[in-house]
Amino acid sequence: LSARTLTVRKYGEVVKTFGVAVGSPNHPTPKGSYGVNKIIWNPPWVPPDVKWAAGKTAKGPGEPGNPMKTVKIFFNEPDYYIHGTGDLKSIGEAASHGCLRMDPQDAADVALLVMDNGGVTKDLDWVKDILHLGESHTVRLNLTAPLIVTD
Repeated sequence: LSARTLTVRKYGEVVKTFGVAVGSPNHPTPKGSYGVNKIIWNPPWVPPDVKWAAGKTAKGPGEPGNPMKTVKIFFNEPDYYIHGTGDLKSIGEAASHGCLRMDPQDAADVALLVMDNGGVTKDLDWVKDILHLGESHTVRLNLTAPLIVTD
């Protein structure tokens, strides 16, 4: 969390490191060991029933203003996930409500890596088809992908 990075490892070796925005002091990202089992491509966004979201309206898949962007990777369901952001200047900051925000393309890259290693291999053309259709698509992994959130 302090480095504001997400590091993808395979068999202990670093595959790639990405910049992220982490939770703000008022809404920290939870530390711990988690298992990723579910990914939603082109997710809708429903404002949570919390003070910071008061007055916000739901956004459909691909709709302008949808803060999830292309993908939502659950690590502490239902409240915490990795997702894209339209606020790219927040990357590297403690700016989210507990989730890990990424550049939307980076989030898609991570999701494809996690899916591939979770036994559900798809490619970027598959993702483009989903985005083009304007619908959400939920992927359940055959193998749990570990995610460890540390300081």
